[in-house]
Amino acid sequence: MLKKRDLHDCHELFELMAHPDVFPFVRQKANSYEEFVFITKQTMEAEEQGKLISRTILDEWGAPIGTINLYDIQEGAGFLGTWLGKPYHGKGYNNLAKDAFFQELFYELGIETIFMRIRKVNVRSLKAAEKLPYAVKANDTRKNIYEQLNAAGDVYDLFEIPKDQYTLYLKRFVPQEEETSQLLEA
Repeated sequence: MLKKRDLHDCHELFELMAHPDVFPFVRQKANSYEEFVFITKQTMEAEEQGKLISRTILDEWGAPIGTINLYDIQEGAGFLGTWLGKPYHGKGYNNLAKDAFFQELFYELGIETIFMRIRKVNVRSLKAAEKLPYAVKANDTRKNIYEQLNAAGDVYDLFEIPKDQYTLYLKRFVPQEEETSQLLEA
């Protein structure tokens, strides 16, 4: 479902990103294929330097359909950025990608907190964030971050996903493989 970014996926991803329903909500916008390749190279280099984590989202056949990223990593926290191509909206790929990415971030890469800044006009993403049982609206609890995001105007809502909240969600609601033990009769 996820793989490290690869220049071979740029053509397909650029075509998907350019859609007018997707483009306004992409953080790393590119107006040409060449610019998208350049940005992808920069992204890959920034990941090597520990500044961000970026993955390509794949469909069930292994075709690239979007990206999921953790930007601005500092002190075990970063900002989530996700986009999917228009043909893949509403088909469950976003949740599958988030689950796989959160598993990697929290349990393999040492991230403790994931923030999501969502434009207040992006109703689709706001509704999706509000449905996440482990996400907390943080406009009030992280006031300093919220105010920094909205320094130029009331643009964003802030959500927070703490590792402990996500772990609790997994323990309560995601079925775990039960260990079976056999009693030996004497």
